[in-house]
Amino acid sequence: MVKMGEYNILRVIKEKPMGVFLEDGQSGILLPTRFVPAGTKVGMDLKVFLYHDGEGRPIATTQQPYGVLGDMVKLKVVSTTPVGAFLDWGLMKDLFIPKSAMLSFMQPMGEYLVKIVMDEQTGRLAATEKLEPFLSNENLTVKEKEEVELLVYRRTDIGYVVIINNLHTGVLHFNEIYRIIAIGDRFPGFIKKILPENKIDVAAGKPGYKRVEDESEKLMRLLQENDGYLPYHDKSSPEEIYAFFGMSKKTFKMTTGNLYKQHKIQFTETGIQLLAE
Repeated sequence: MVKMGEYNILRVIKEKPMGVFLEDGQSGILLPTRFVPAGTKVGMDLKVFLYHDGEGRPIATTQQPYGVLGDMVKLKVVSTTPVGAFLDWGLMKDLFIPKSAMLSFMQPMGEYLVKIVMDEQTGRLAATEKLEPFLSNENLTVKEKEEVELLVYRRTDIGYVVIINNLHTGVLHFNEIYRIIAIGDRFPGFIKKILPENKIDVAAGKPGYKRVEDESEKLMRLLQENDGYLPYHDKSSPEEIYAFFGMSKKTFKMTTGNLYKQHKIQFTETGIQLLAE
């Protein structure tokens, strides 16, 4: 059974001038010639993405969309109409978002966070900005310190609301942000704390010493690339540290402290020095 809006592995059942047809249990799904890999023969299996053409018929492509059915992605508007807008999602045929599914006043070249869904009325793939019905913290599937995927959803007075694993919402507080972020950015993080009523605080990166272990490798590499010395210390500003190391001052201090205990570095009055092994 084929799955629209997803990747499928389908067998080539016949070749025609317009392309090859892939097995779907019926008359076959067309993979147009321009997307047929060189050397393709009848009987071969191909990995393809399935969506609908302009007539609503299933069609295959070897192009890779920016998202598949169920994904939440930031997409750019190609054009607008009185009834909706068309979004560039990496395929030749743009993804439609009906006006009823919009929250923003979409304009060409603007980028918006949407979810790829199957439109109930047309049976075709479409987009929606209305993400709330797909998010819930009622039954959590995560626990404290668990590593998760974060998607920046919207800005608030205390930080950013983020979407956790495409399922839940949490807050990334301003004091946990050490780089410029924007709506639609996606990056790894972890569950910092689960509060009453299943409210969630998150942080970027990895929890505890996992983060220190990763940053230790980075700091050792930077020392080696700079003749064993770096002019940064516990009195350096958080902005200076983040600009050079890409980490918070707290993580910098944890990391250098860990390396010091391992006798890999020493602290000087002006920075940190790599110790000879």
